[in-house]
Amino acid sequence: MRFLHTMLRVRDLDAALDFFVAKLGLRELRRTDHASGRYTLVFLGTGDPGDDAQIELTHNWDHADPHPTGRFFGHLAFAVDDIHATCARLMAAGVTIHRPPRDGRMAFVKSPDGHSVELLQRGDALTPAEPWTSLPNVGEW
Repeated sequence: MRFLHTMLRVRDLDAALDFFVAKLGLRELRRTDHASGRYTLVFLGTGDPGDDAQIELTHNWDHADPHPTGRFFGHLAFAVDDIHATCARLMAAGVTIHRPPRDGRMAFVKSPDGHSVELLQRGDALTPAEPWTSLPNVGEW
């Protein structure tokens, strides 16, 4: 058995791609438009050698209301080389850090559709540092 992908429904495909590609750093691997079904599928991945995991963004063209979100989904998780730098880059791009990396190891952000994204420091935790050690949690993740 091999993991293929996680599917996320998104209301605004451009906003989702801005978050996952422009801000988080994933790459668009392939896209298919299905005119008869009125939806688009976009598959994203890290592009790292040996990392075959993918996210499938499903955009239903005629769905204007936000999709219901809930904790039942859980989260996506990505290992990052420098959690402090990653969070600083995301914050500078306007992304709310819902759970700052106070421990130098773990943080949470959300996509525009409310999907939780966990960021984990690759290898050992970094030494806790400001501004992260002083920032409070924001909302739910």
